[in-house]
Amino acid sequence: MASDSSGNAFVAFERVQKSYDGVTLVVKDLNLRIGKGEFLTMLGPSGSGKTTCLMMLAGFETATHGDILLGGRPINNIPPHKRGIGMVFQNYALFPHMTVGENLSFPLEVRKIGKSERERMVKEGLDMVQMGDFINRRPSQLSGGQQQRIALARALVFKPDLVLMDEPLGALDKQLREHMQYEIKHLHESLGITVVYVTHDQSEALTMSDRVAVFEDGRIQQLATPDDLYERPENAFVAQFIGENNTLKGRVTEKNGDIVTVETDGGLKVRALSVADGGVGGQTQLSLRPERVALTGDGPNVAEARVLELIYLGDHIRCRLDVAGNDQFIVKVPNGANQKHLVVGETTPISWHSEDCRALDP
Repeated sequence: MASDSSGNAFVAFERVQKSYDGVTLVVKDLNLRIGKGEFLTMLGPSGSGKTTCLMMLAGFETATHGDILLGGRPINNIPPHKRGIGMVFQNYALFPHMTVGENLSFPLEVRKIGKSERERMVKEGLDMVQMGDFINRRPSQLSGGQQQRIALARALVFKPDLVLMDEPLGALDKQLREHMQYEIKHLHESLGITVVYVTHDQSEALTMSDRVAVFEDGRIQQLATPDDLYERPENAFVAQFIGENNTLKGRVTEKNGDIVTVETDGGLKVRALSVADGGVGGQTQLSLRPERVALTGDGPNVAEARVLELIYLGDHIRCRLDVAGNDQFIVKVPNGANQKHLVVGETTPISWHSEDCRALDP
């Protein structure tokens, strides 16, 4: 897993900044350590700086300020082809005029590896992604999923210590994308390689990563394990960006240890865990996950809710409620025999624990 000091981190960004026009910083003072063998995902919306960071690590972009280290040595001035990094892109970037075997052989030829050794490594690489039978086909004769497997094998064939992946599953349909997520994760585990992965898809990041760096406005907003990010967001942006989330805005009226009392704009009194609120008298935004809300009238926080919409999703029912003036309040009710039956238009009590509700920045 990742280390905390650049001395023994495998990849390190030290005070890295990037500007394209000399005025606006698209990456602001980035400090990030990635451990050997770690799967780290850079997650964020378009324009948040995540892809720029990946391209600086690959060598396709140059840092305006700061150092990028690989294995303890600065690589700012080393050209991309000498960094020994495997790369997988969203558009596969396979050579259309070459067969699958020739595509895999190319990075080995560049590294001056002999013919018989090359053939062995190409076969090994194709077997790794279950594509051995396709060695003589051209990319145009393959489906999207097959092309992505070949792109993956080509990035891994020369046994790099570090593989960078830029939205590699973005062009695939949902089912195939989910299947490939598990394949990449299993390859990472079995080969012990370090992976830096870029995506804007939060479920993809949660599924695959050891840690996730959530980017917004050129900075890392939170760096944590997937369960920590989801269960313990440190600010309102992360809470909104990762998973589904109910919000209630209000003012802190009382503080007792870690628990604050908040009077919401809709007149509801809520007890919540103090995380990043402004203290007594300050504004805050409450964050509460839909699956943490129960359809009962007992607990430290109880509210009356009007049922606006019910959507059947197989394993659960998604209920949209009006709670204290918020008509987008979602509760996920597991689909079970002894669950309370709701009807659109009726009112129902709901409740939740104080520790499941986080008082964040407004």
